[in-house]
Amino acid sequence: MFKRVNKLPIQLPQPKHPDPNAASAVQELLGGRFGEMSTLNNYLFQSFAFRDKEKLKPFYHLVASITAEEVGHVELVANTINLMLTGTTQPGDPDTTPLKNGTDKRNTYHFIDTAQTAKPWDSMGKAWTGDYVFNSGNLLLDLLHNVFLEIGARTHKMRVYEMTDNPVAREMIGYLLVRGGVHIVAYAKAIEMITGVDVTRLLPIPKLKNAQFDVAKKYEDQGLHRRLYTWSDTCFKEIGQIWKGTHPEDGSTLEVVEGMPEGFPVPDLPEVPEEFAPGISAEDFAQIFERLKQAGNIH
Repeated sequence: MFKRVNKLPIQLPQPKHPDPNAASAVQELLGGRFGEMSTLNNYLFQSFAFRDKEKLKPFYHLVASITAEEVGHVELVANTINLMLTGTTQPGDPDTTPLKNGTDKRNTYHFIDTAQTAKPWDSMGKAWTGDYVFNSGNLLLDLLHNVFLEIGARTHKMRVYEMTDNPVAREMIGYLLVRGGVHIVAYAKAIEMITGVDVTRLLPIPKLKNAQFDVAKKYEDQGLHRRLYTWSDTCFKEIGQIWKGTHPEDGSTLEVVEGMPEGFPVPDLPEVPEEFAPGISAEDFAQIFERLKQAGNIH
């Protein structure tokens, strides 16, 4: 079972202006082949199909706990896109063409299909597909694939970071560069336990340390590159048999943290009347509130 907490792992800054074209680039980090939808669903289905869970418990716990973190990463990227799109258009009478700004933007689907919010597609508007999920059933092969997947995701994040200086996008990307780096090292250490081969000697790929990105450096300075969370109050503690020793880049001591980070509020998106979203007027709300009072026998 999954337990949902209504928080994001980091505080996203409120944008000073909309940035819909950059939001289209960020979509790659959500619904692209190496986006968060892919990392989530690869690990999710690997954990569902994991064989010999008891015998290979530390490896199962590793994949399962990282799965839970990836759910939050999907929500984080989606909220980043939502904030970058907010304010692109303005309310108006339908005949004044209030959504005209949308015709000049990189991804018009944001204005036609989703009322200016994220959806699991890539930077070109191609929908995410389950064809991106790799689950061979062979533990070593899956772990090798996961390292490749995380490195691909890291590469795309680095490139999108260099495409936009939008503060919301960079805050999210800087954080995920650090957390994705944790996952790369964790899977590499798991491979070393199975084979004796020190895969961490290949890292980082590309040969550019996270600390060279100002926002990522901030999170590394907080020690987030050396912490692996269980994302559970009572389960998945066996990851400590894999996540131990020192970090291959700076020699800091690796740490397993039971539970999850404290978290920060999820942005409350304003209404977009020109998109008929959410489509509840002040009068509608008053009637809904009265019905809720009656249902709850509140006077």
